[in-house]
Amino acid sequence: MNVPPSPEDDPATLRDRAIAAHRAGRRADALPLYAAYLARVPSDASVWTNLGALFRTEGRHDQALRAQEKAFAIDPVNDGIRNNLANILNDVGEHKRSLALRLDLIRDLPNDPNHLAMAGKSLRALGHCDEGIALLRSAVDRFPAYAELTIQLALTELAAGRYAEGFQHYAARWLTGELAPRTLDAPRWKGEPLDGKTILVLPEQGFGDALCFARFMPVLRRYNPARVALSCERPLLRLMAAAEGADWVGQGLPPEGFDVWVDLMDLPTLHFAADPAIQAPTRLTVPEDSKVRARRITAPFQDRFKVGVVWCGSVTYRGNAFRSFPHTELHKLVDVPGLQMVSLYKGPELAAFHADGTSAFIVDAGSSDRDFADCAAMMQEMDLVVTSDTATAHLAGSLGVPVWTLLHWDAFWLWRPEGDTTPWYPSMRLIRQPAPRDWAGVFAQLRAELAALAPNPRRVA
Repeated sequence: MNVPPSPEDDPATLRDRAIAAHRAGRRADALPLYAAYLARVPSDASVWTNLGALFRTEGRHDQALRAQEKAFAIDPVNDGIRNNLANILNDVGEHKRSLALRLDLIRDLPNDPNHLAMAGKSLRALGHCDEGIALLRSAVDRFPAYAELTIQLALTELAAGRYAEGFQHYAARWLTGELAPRTLDAPRWKGEPLDGKTILVLPEQGFGDALCFARFMPVLRRYNPARVALSCERPLLRLMAAAEGADWVGQGLPPEGFDVWVDLMDLPTLHFAADPAIQAPTRLTVPEDSKVRARRITAPFQDRFKVGVVWCGSVTYRGNAFRSFPHTELHKLVDVPGLQMVSLYKGPELAAFHADGTSAFIVDAGSSDRDFADCAAMMQEMDLVVTSDTATAHLAGSLGVPVWTLLHWDAFWLWRPEGDTTPWYPSMRLIRQPAPRDWAGVFAQLRAELAALAPNPRRVA
């Protein structure tokens, strides 16, 4: 059992215990120890920066920034402190300050590729994609084995709309250590002819990626396969049953076996190498029982302007805190005349949604969803879908229903750095934060626009 700090504890002992607990991943134990030590030795920059790193890991970004600013004020030339401050500044949208620190670090540590990678990331967040690409290409030439540089180059090229180069470089995602490599009893396909063979396409990363990039399945027909099998996770299975380009769609491995396999996110590389046009979204299947369920839930609100809402993505995604917004922001819209919101969200954040009574004003349709097919049917009953940048944005866009996707300041590369439309989804409108973490500005705009739309019971053009 860990012993809590006491006023009589020696500062050096407190420091050692705090660092040991932090290194062991016992952050709840480390925090009071750091606090007790800093109450005695407030001038220790290294402990302030450790505390800031702990707060950042826990998603307490404002506290992390305060701690790193304290450390930097005490020791502004320390490389580790400058790095940690640059990290949290980039997290909270202070990209100019973060970039300035990175450039100083690059000057002082020219052989550290991480600072080059993070400088490229900051340039992308600032919308300076061409400058970021130039910096990152040069850095990749110098440090070809450092995969993070190649990934940042890929993401910056993709954000700039340079899809052929970006997807080619995106293959480095398997080299960063964040994704577990595939282990199957068949060889990975390397682009050779598929005459007479069955190729298995494997999903990766999130549901949104599967929905978005399944549109590139038909590219495999160029290689003359006997069969194309698409492995699909259960929540998407009914929805993807008739995905264009697939002869078999199922969960796990096809029962008839397969000869080679490929990752879904490698298919855009093949497409854009030959064709710069963005393909239309894949065809989705919405079963009749899902449609019946959706009509039953929405029946009491046929005279209202129905808006399906989603405020949160997967809580395990490390950037979720910034791309999502509190469900309480939706309270600003509940009294718009003629408007009825319907929650399409399914996940752990529903507990707070119900606990504070929000479900009395916003109908909870998502918690009883069996899968994404049920969610798709609900979307088709809506006049408009308003969602954070998560899988439901890709679902609505693939269905072709009117959807407003609310973007944080450093959005996913697919949405590009600016603009309110996207060629990836013609029915989608992009609404961006006017400033980092400014959801209030977004919802002020939403309220004004919905107030104009809601009294007119028609679907959004």
